Amino acid sequence: MKYILSFCLIGFLTACAVTTVNGQSRYFDERYIYSQHNIYPSLINAGAIGANDYQEFFVSYRNTWAGFEDSPKTTVVGYNGQVGNRLGFGAQLLSDSYGSLNTTKGQVGLSYTISTPTNRVGFGISTEYIQHNLSGSGLTSPQVDKSDPLILERLDGTQYFDASFGIFGLYNNKLTYGLSFPSLISSRISDNGSESDRTIGYIFQLGYRLESSETKISLEPGIVIKSLNNTPSHIDLMAKLGFLEDKLIGGVAYTLGGDKRLGFLLGTAVESLHINYMYNVSSADIQTYNNGSHEISVSFRFGAKKASTAPINAN
Repeated sequence: MKYILSFCLIGFLTACAVTTVNGQSRYFDERYIYSQHNIYPSLINAGAIGANDYQEFFVSYRNTWAGFEDSPKTTVVGYNGQVGNRLGFGAQLLSDSYGSLNTTKGQVGLSYTISTPTNRVGFGISTEYIQHNLSGSGLTSPQVDKSDPLILERLDGTQYFDASFGIFGLYNNKLTYGLSFPSLISSRISDNGSESDRTIGYIFQLGYRLESSETKISLEPGIVIKSLNNTPSHIDLMAKLGFLEDKLIGGVAYTLGGDKRLGFLLGTAVESLHINYMYNVSSADIQTYNNGSHEISVSFRFGAKKASTAPINAN
């Protein structure tokens, strides 16, 4: 118990300290990109690290505004699993390109899980190294002033060291809940910029699992609210259907705010291999110039302690 209290106290004091001082504001928080965080909640919440009784390697690729020149593309490679009694470990490597803006991120995280007969909750902390820089054909345009100090600064790149905190739980094997504070601490490693006021971002998630004992069909409605730095605040509404003990899944999602996107999910599982595909269309004007967004993920799960243990996903 003393370790739990110490962990919570550190997180609380850190939050208080950050809200009273100036910090570093990154270009954007890449957590707004993901549309499959209901399947991989550790993408947005460090508390979800080690939430399941298996180890998992996963790869995700997203092409936003497909068919549009220099459209945003994101690749994530990660690992997530339990490494000891109540202890979880996770690692991620992200590469994102958005026109001439490139972002690279490396992340490692730890979580501590408390279990009771009706509730299981994880407390997680992750540390992240992020680099933003400019490159690409867009910089060769005659309209670009190469002597502009801001452009010169961005060409050199900026590096950040962030720390995030999250809580993620499952109540009565049905209700999933989570609250995370991405980049709660943000410190600029490079000294070629000035400080700016930051607001504390957050991600709140809530979901519920319904399952028929006769048909083995499950329904998981849920909501995720995101308020992140330098990105529009938005709400993701999702509903996921599972068939044959989740060997086949489908779903629909709609985003309020942001780019107001509508998404459709299809997925399948063959033994330890899981493949999921998400397609999004947006009601924004830019949709007329692209073929929508495509996100595909592939994961390999192994080392389950109990074969019948269902994955803890957060809608």
